[in-house]
Amino acid sequence: MSTRIESDHVMIKASNKEVFDYLNDFNNIKELLPQDKISDWKSTKDDCSFKIQNAAKIPLIKEKTELDQKIHIVSGDDAPFPFTLVIHIEKNEGEEQSKAFMIFEGEINAFLKMMVVKPLTNLFNYMSHKLKEKLD
Repeated sequence: MSTRIESDHVMIKASNKEVFDYLNDFNNIKELLPQDKISDWKSTKDDCSFKIQNAAKIPLIKEKTELDQKIHIVSGDDAPFPFTLVIHIEKNEGEEQSKAFMIFEGEINAFLKMMVVKPLTNLFNYMSHKLKEKLD
């Protein structure tokens, strides 16, 4: 059963290239996470993993990128369920501004879905707003 979550769309006062370059280095993702809720952080430029408080380990692996527009991420082997996360970065014509948001799709069983949809939605919204705060 596929579950889709779309984060808040945020406007960032930075070019889509600046936003893309920042997000394309997975070492930076830690700055977008709620520090009081994560532990066991590990990262390289192309992957990262962390443990969410009272939950599972989340491994993220960069699968591919579409220059300055999208970063495709897949779950690693240790993930509690298979998922993809696509970060969208759209140029706002005529301005040095970008719109960014994330779309998560995961194969989550009905039981787990009841427990994870709200926290995941909150996490992706938090990350979107942190990105805006960081790059504005």
